[in-house]
Amino acid sequence: MTTASTEGAAAVRAQSLARGAAGAALLAVEHARRGSGSWQEVHAALAACTTDLVADESAGLYTGAPAVAFALHTAAGDSDRYARALHQLDARIIHLTTRRLEQAHARIDCGQRPLPREFDLFYGLTGLGAYLLGRNPNAPVLREVLDYLVRLTRPLDRDTDRLPGWWTPAAPAAGTGPEFGDGHANLGMAHGIAGVLALLSLTALRGTAVDGQLQAIRYICAWLDQWRQTGSSGPWWPQWITLTEHRTGSVARPGPRRPSWCYGTPGLVRAQQLAARALGDTARQNAAEGALLSCLADPAQLARVQDAGICHGAAGLLHTAHQVARDALTDAFAAHLPRLRTLLHDQVHPQETGFLEGSTGPALAVLADRSCGRTASGWDLCLLTGPQ
Repeated sequence: MTTASTEGAAAVRAQSLARGAAGAALLAVEHARRGSGSWQEVHAALAACTTDLVADESAGLYTGAPAVAFALHTAAGDSDRYARALHQLDARIIHLTTRRLEQAHARIDCGQRPLPREFDLFYGLTGLGAYLLGRNPNAPVLREVLDYLVRLTRPLDRDTDRLPGWWTPAAPAAGTGPEFGDGHANLGMAHGIAGVLALLSLTALRGTAVDGQLQAIRYICAWLDQWRQTGSSGPWWPQWITLTEHRTGSVARPGPRRPSWCYGTPGLVRAQQLAARALGDTARQNAAEGALLSCLADPAQLARVQDAGICHGAAGLLHTAHQVARDALTDAFAAHLPRLRTLLHDQVHPQETGFLEGSTGPALAVLADRSCGRTASGWDLCLLTGPQ
């Protein structure tokens, strides 16, 4: 590899919210916004990820220009910090979002199924919508994203199986085998419909809604109800649904799996809690919160947490539990938080500095825990658990 290409690859890695400098900068920003860190450290952290910004088809909330823009936005807050850079980046991100929307609608018009990168939180239009929500809830392009997500929930025309519109022909990243030969429907926050539900609900709670949005929220909730499983330790949801499972109405895999933000009960509960609040549905909210309380009371589920990270580890579990507790109709979550703090403390913390699976995520979760789950910078908007 030539020096130029090596430098280019390093710049792209730096622009990763998940594993690169963009994500690591969130910790310096949070400290500065709390008054426990210097803005010089923030400037240095952000400078490490602002070279040769990527705004092509590979860019999304967790990679490229949108990831860097999100880090800058958390630093700016309501101030004029980085105003010029953010103005320029917003224009590029709006252009990117518009292009991606055109491609998505053309795909639906042709009756083709989406790849997760079209709509998911990490790389797709849900993630771009989360960024736009943070920047300007009244932006016309955000309403265009919501229009698309409403359309995404509807089955394709002439689909005899009446599969949900987010059914993808690809196998999940963590799944292989012949059962995925006809694709799958992903339930998770990171790559599936829970992330879509969370964005639709957060925007509605902030007063930004389009025609059909509440109906789409109800449709997703009903679909999640269909796949809600009940075990000895309470309700749980599978990570994904195969075509055979769709046709038989029965889940073939055991559960529940580890309680995580990305695929597990905590993330799915937060999305459904937000949906229930957007709909004014207290029965649904009680049911969602009860599912998480059952999860947190189950030592076998907590024992499946084997790392400290935000994505599928103890930091993500603690922070998501805080967000659910803050909006809950019950104060029962308070009794579980000490156990979750101990669980995070007892994990082996990673050496790398990434946000999702590195040391940045746990450090941010610990800081938020000291403030009853609240953040100073709003970094958790990239998880769609908050802020509101």
